[in-house]
Amino acid sequence: MTATSTALKHEVKDLSLAPGGKQRIEWAGREMPVLRQIQERFAQNKPLAGIRLVACCHVTTETAHLAIALKNAGADGLLIASNPLSTQDDVAASLVADYGIPVFAIKGEDNATYNRHVQIALDHKPNLIIDDGSDVTATLVKERQHQIGDIIGTTEETTTGIVRLQAMFNQGVLTFPAMNVNDADTKHFFDNRYGTGQSTLDGIIRATNILLAGKTIVIAGYGWCGKGAAMRARGMGANVIVTEIDPIKGIEAVMDGFRVMPMIEAASHGDVFITVTGNKHVIRPEHFEVMKDGAMVCNSGHFDIEIDLKSLAELSTEYRQVRNFTQQYFLKNGKSIIVLGEGRLINLAAAEGHPSAVMDMSFANQALACEYLVQNKGKLEPGLHSIPTEIDKEIGRLKLQAMGISLDTLTTEQVEYMNSWTSGT
Repeated sequence: MTATSTALKHEVKDLSLAPGGKQRIEWAGREMPVLRQIQERFAQNKPLAGIRLVACCHVTTETAHLAIALKNAGADGLLIASNPLSTQDDVAASLVADYGIPVFAIKGEDNATYNRHVQIALDHKPNLIIDDGSDVTATLVKERQHQIGDIIGTTEETTTGIVRLQAMFNQGVLTFPAMNVNDADTKHFFDNRYGTGQSTLDGIIRATNILLAGKTIVIAGYGWCGKGAAMRARGMGANVIVTEIDPIKGIEAVMDGFRVMPMIEAASHGDVFITVTGNKHVIRPEHFEVMKDGAMVCNSGHFDIEIDLKSLAELSTEYRQVRNFTQQYFLKNGKSIIVLGEGRLINLAAAEGHPSAVMDMSFANQALACEYLVQNKGKLEPGLHSIPTEIDKEIGRLKLQAMGISLDTLTTEQVEYMNSWTSGT
């Protein structure tokens, strides 16, 4: 992403934080070898030269490397936060001061500021949008119809955004191609499962310093994020309960060794609750009322609506901040409920998000998806498109190569056998 003027436009907390941010960006880069190779190729080939690009992402050390790759590719871009609590202020400062990338993101920014940043992004008149939750794309469709003709396409990082894009397409308002980065194998198998699994528990521990061993942890949703959280919670010695609405995912959770029950039953058992559904009001008043005194609730889904915090406030006489990112609500029934990270993504609100090693693959998908959209400008139909298999597999190959791991290859005889219908037992 290149600056558009010598006085680089930005809105960050404090540029004096840049030295610490640069050091952390460099540290993250040690475990991002795939994106580093893409950065180097982009610097030579400039596949995004002349392209105006906006990225709405969690502003973290890992995202910094995606932004650097896009700058190397020649994009004229701008970065805003996709979540008010996920910005790392020192990283935002470094991207502006050290890398010449316009950033509009401040940790803890209110909704008005967040929405203003979305408008600033659209004022950039993008040709490409990198989205995490589809806020920029949805705002474009609702409020900036006159700019749709400039759009080559968008890429989407998370399940919530994919759901929104599909709804837009079903209603006939998504009139340009959107790359489904979230469902790439090298994204959701690793980022959602291992990244969310580890970073969610990291956020809970940083916010509370509780011992997870022996606790009953309720996971709402058994998609790839839920699987990761359940796996890691069990690994820490917790007793895990899963709630689901999908019978296939429900039986999968059972066969993975977890108890499965409706939330109304799980509510009275849980010590810690984690929502990862992408839906709204998964934990509601009827659940709060039967929870244990001191039960903790948090969210690792994209938006802060999975826990019905408005209803929780109405059930309470008061609430107070008891630790950073930890609020205790005192209910009228005499019990208390503890909310972590204001119901926002706990892994980014209270911790640092996913480890660099998994974001390496996720952001490699983002970078290559942008290149793919530009290469295929005018050739792709409106609607959601999967990451091409060859790109997905190439990212996996590069990751294994960087890890020093080799795979088997088929012999000529095996290739012939796999392509024949006449050979049998």
